[in-house]
Amino acid sequence: MYHTHNKLMPNKEMPSGALALLLLRVLRSGPLHGYAIAQRIHSLSSEVLRIEEGALYPALQKILLKGWVTAEWGISETNRKVRFYRLTPAGRKQLEAEMSAYGRMHEAIQAVLRTA
Repeated sequence: MYHTHNKLMPNKEMPSGALALLLLRVLRSGPLHGYAIAQRIHSLSSEVLRIEEGALYPALQKILLKGWVTAEWGISETNRKVRFYRLTPAGRKQLEAEMSAYGRMHEAIQAVLRTA
């Protein structure tokens, strides 16, 4: 589930592919573990987006299997064993493609909203 402004928002509210795009974009800045990724998205979205574990880890596994990220075990800042995810060159290429597609879709939606 995704939460916005303390109201429950079901998964269907987030556009298809948006979570993968957000994960790839956050990891472009450097490797992070899952909880830190979720916190970063929450913070960068002015606390509007909250990614729950039930959505986060399956999405991370999916992009890991596609080769867009790698994962290695490490120790977190709280001294816990965690997996750190790092963007791969294929992930960078995918991020650029996803951002371009998102930009086109956003512009198309805005055009309809302005002119309809």
